[in-house]
Amino acid sequence: MNFNTVINNILFKNNINIEDVFCVLSDLSKKKIDYSDIYFQSKLSESWILENKIIKNGTYNVDTGVGLRAICNEMNGFAYTNQINLIGLRKITNVLQNILKNQEYKNNQNFIYNENKSFYGFDNPLNSLTNKEKINILRQVDEIARRYDSRISQVNACLSGTYENILVASTDGILATDIRPLVSLSIYILSEDHGKREIGTNGGGIRSTYQYFLKKNNNGYSNLEDLTKEAARISILNLNSKKAPSGSFPVILGSGFPGVLLHEAVGHGLEGDFNRKNLSIYSNKINKKVASNLCTIVDDGTKKYSKGSISIDDEGTPGQYNVLVKNGILKKYLQDKFNSHLMKTVSTGNGRRESYAYLPLPRMTNTYMLSGKSTVSEIIESVDYGIYAVNFSGGQVDITSGEFVFSTSEAYLIQKGKIISPIKEVTLIGSGIEIMNKVSMVGNDLKMDNGTGLCSKEGQDVPVSVGQPTIKIDSLTVGGTN
Repeated sequence: MNFNTVINNILFKNNINIEDVFCVLSDLSKKKIDYSDIYFQSKLSESWILENKIIKNGTYNVDTGVGLRAICNEMNGFAYTNQINLIGLRKITNVLQNILKNQEYKNNQNFIYNENKSFYGFDNPLNSLTNKEKINILRQVDEIARRYDSRISQVNACLSGTYENILVASTDGILATDIRPLVSLSIYILSEDHGKREIGTNGGGIRSTYQYFLKKNNNGYSNLEDLTKEAARISILNLNSKKAPSGSFPVILGSGFPGVLLHEAVGHGLEGDFNRKNLSIYSNKINKKVASNLCTIVDDGTKKYSKGSISIDDEGTPGQYNVLVKNGILKKYLQDKFNSHLMKTVSTGNGRRESYAYLPLPRMTNTYMLSGKSTVSEIIESVDYGIYAVNFSGGQVDITSGEFVFSTSEAYLIQKGKIISPIKEVTLIGSGIEIMNKVSMVGNDLKMDNGTGLCSKEGQDVPVSVGQPTIKIDSLTVGGTN
């Protein structure tokens, strides 16, 4: 069904046959190239925005197009068009042939369709609720938040959905399709009390339909209600937070979204392009120790319904479960076809692009650390004086040095093995390899984030997810205000 639906929506609907696609690649493969692929995409998207009780905006967008690429040695030739028709296809083919005009000729290739396992459904989320029902989700966010506490003064929220059909054909024999649904809800809450103002943010995203937000979970509340109350809780909590201490302390990172530090400080450094160019702190460290032996880190594109999951990547390679670091030893880098070819290895199913208008790059999917054996209470009780960072608001990393700076949105002071008080304005400063080697305890509570994240690289944004169990770092620099 997946294959036929995509072929109808992308090719037949636009008077293109599969043979036309094969002809384009056959013509290109007469040149002396290493590889060529063609990427068709049809994307429907919408968003609804609530600002302080008012529905400010509702948008709907249709974006379709084709990207055509050829690789010769270290050269990437690329052309694209936002028209899916034979005229547009021939136009970008001519552009690319001109780029390759000095290349010699070689034999044609054969193309065979590959059926791949899907890790999410095929329903169009944009059709799953009426516009009135979508707006009502945002109104419920506002009502739930304001009921939570009278000090909440402003509630903003954005509900969005996308529905993508993609088709990838390449000269290494791949003909693959995918249907990718995605829904997201972002919540921003401002609270005020005697001149103090604090924010709380939360949200969720999943490769499913809008019904996910209305679904009741085990506690009897809808996911919509849980996400809203959590944003409200963090906002109110920070009204009563004390200023953070400064210095070097043991730091506990909570489960779930704090895995964003792992994503930034470790994951990006393991992407193939940075390591091919020797720009990463992890370059030339395969089979070497880069973390505590308690740490096993994976990138998993196969998690059911997860925001970062991909049945195929944007080069047609099936989504995969990749062990990057095993018991502290670096095992592999994340690879797309271009960089893996130059590094004489294979793609790990991590060639991703924002759209047909971009070249694919090695990117993460769902990146997380596996569970350990310690309980959360054991980890907290092991700290005499330190910080418990439960959630983050943002951060940045230098790939070359591995150095990072992260700010928390929810953190606590620990004294003598007990959580004493909430603290704010906490900044964590360190280096990826250094802190990973200082991990001394790993919890048994692995949790993925709610699916709030987009990953940015070279101007391209792709959906990802992060996660980890609770972990203890023996020493980390904390920039506070006390």
